[in-house]
Amino acid sequence: MTILSLHELHAALGATFLTVHGAEVVAGYGDAVGELTALRDAVGILDLSHRSRLCLMGADRVKFLHGQVTNDVQRLAVGEGCYAALVNAKGKMHSDLSIYRLTDELLLDFEPGYTAAVAQRLEKYIITDDVQFLDAAPHYGLLSVQGPRAAETVLALGLDWKLPEKPLALSAHADPTLGQLYLMRRASSGFDLFLPTAALGAVFDKLLAAAKALGGRACGWQALEHARIAAGIPRFGQDMDETNLPPEAGLEARAISYSKGCYIGQEVIARIRTYGQVAKNLRPLRLPADLPTVPACGDKLFAGDKEVGHLTSAIPGHALGYVRKEHNAPGTELTLRTAAGDCRAIVQAIPA
Repeated sequence: MTILSLHELHAALGATFLTVHGAEVVAGYGDAVGELTALRDAVGILDLSHRSRLCLMGADRVKFLHGQVTNDVQRLAVGEGCYAALVNAKGKMHSDLSIYRLTDELLLDFEPGYTAAVAQRLEKYIITDDVQFLDAAPHYGLLSVQGPRAAETVLALGLDWKLPEKPLALSAHADPTLGQLYLMRRASSGFDLFLPTAALGAVFDKLLAAAKALGGRACGWQALEHARIAAGIPRFGQDMDETNLPPEAGLEARAISYSKGCYIGQEVIARIRTYGQVAKNLRPLRLPADLPTVPACGDKLFAGDKEVGHLTSAIPGHALGYVRKEHNAPGTELTLRTAAGDCRAIVQAIPA
């Protein structure tokens, strides 16, 4: 298991820990309701250094990655980013990726535990390209500042940088004490800070002090997962995996360019768009908020007596699940069969 470099700092704050795909994660700090409230109403500080971070270097890095992922990497200027899927020749996913174009490298940020799989998939197609890989996780950590007061919290660091305005855009800052820092605007509310491992503790402390002054606090994985599911956002390894096509997981609008050139798996994904929909799609689902127990991953969805899908994630009142295309229009009412009995599940629209 990969241990967080700030393990002792988090433990001193009352943190409990769990393991996600072989990486240690802060589960929470003993007040899940308070942490979720901070993320929703103020600001939460999260140590996401468990996530995978891979750097691509070399003269051909942009051209090479453009030919490997579903989104348009060549259109990115320095300081811009995009969300994409990495797929195989049959269009099935290896991972989803946030891709950032730095001055001399491309930074890939993705779910923990997939560094080796992503690197092996990419290396398979390097022939004469000038491309090298570096696992950045041992050298750079990742702190996240999320919630409606995230910008105020980041500005409280007192660093001389402009907050990036567009989703997945970034600002770089060379600090004489902390080193080379990168600030990314998240696709959802907030910012991610990539910074040298040696600077993690000092920056975390400053962010936490600023957050507390604004009504926020340190938050963990459980609160973040609750917020994610309530927002209808899928997570690779939970709601989508190596058996899924990106269109099945609802990633078309965010992760797929249909105007770019060829890439591995492009023919399959283009055929789906041209000749017909996939048989099932991931959909957010609204559940009764007062169920006696939270439904389980794998619980079945029914339309009448016909099984039409299953859950992948659930919290009180909300879930994500795959539903057959004949029954996944927003507003469709289905029956969810759980260990505690049946309940209603109403299909929601995919978030923009």
